[in-house]
Amino acid sequence: MRVLVAGGTGVLGRRLVPRLAAKGYEVSATTTSAAKLDVLARLGAQGIVMDGLDAASVRTAVEKARPDVIVHQMTALGLAHAGKPNLKSEAYFENTNRLRTEGTDHLLAAAEAAGVAHIVAQSNTAWNGSHEGGWARPEEEPLELHAGPVAEKVMKPIRHLEVAVLKAGGAVLRYGWFYGPGATDDQVELLKQRKFPQVGAGTGVWSWLHLDDAAVATVMAVEQKARGVFNIVDDEPAEVREWLPYLAECAGAKRPLRVPRWLGRVVAGELAVKMMTEVQGSSNAKARRELGWEPRYPSWRQGFREALA
Repeated sequence: MRVLVAGGTGVLGRRLVPRLAAKGYEVSATTTSAAKLDVLARLGAQGIVMDGLDAASVRTAVEKARPDVIVHQMTALGLAHAGKPNLKSEAYFENTNRLRTEGTDHLLAAAEAAGVAHIVAQSNTAWNGSHEGGWARPEEEPLELHAGPVAEKVMKPIRHLEVAVLKAGGAVLRYGWFYGPGATDDQVELLKQRKFPQVGAGTGVWSWLHLDDAAVATVMAVEQKARGVFNIVDDEPAEVREWLPYLAECAGAKRPLRVPRWLGRVVAGELAVKMMTEVQGSSNAKARRELGWEPRYPSWRQGFREALA
């Protein structure tokens, strides 16, 4: 089987590509920079320079890879692409939003033209479902569009991606919040600087996921030609007020400060306040049942400790 990973040098791509190669698959992976082609070669993939926002570039990459499956992992977050995290800024999410809309459309069009049978795409479980009834059944509901200019501009592209991929008969993997090599560096640095406070009562419920567990689940979705929406999260959704001080402890930082909602809104924006106080966690029951997936790190408690050791 030939697999094309679009976004092969991201934090998840770097864990995913070697696992696919170890399975004996012929792996191609894209990067936006020719300087990273050697990285992809070391990971076990044929590297292809591709601009996900350019339809011709995407089409050329797909034609070159001749894949049976495309794995869509394209984002543009992190320091290299978006600068320092800034949840108040629409600009911080701009290129990722475009990759989830224009980039997804370009990939699907190229896949259809090349006769690619299956696509697996990255989504995010942070905004799962309705707030009514908690987190037990989020895959049965569409992602909720939260009020506020930045929140809506983040959510609409994710919904666009999900609708388009599902219409094409693919699989949407709603990953939890990543941690592992390279995934939490920004948060840890902010914690050490005491710039990552708890907002309000810290009652937002987050579902976490180690990068290696994400990679394993993605390989399983590829192998099983999975279709539909799957939450890929650990077993222990937790409120911010529980996991945030523990993450600080594991990072060797002081206990995070606590600020009221109004101040959090002024300093970090409405999106950050919602993340800290309103979001719901997710259940991985469907992925366990239908994919046979089990996380190696069932709890962020164990995972944080090992990742930051």
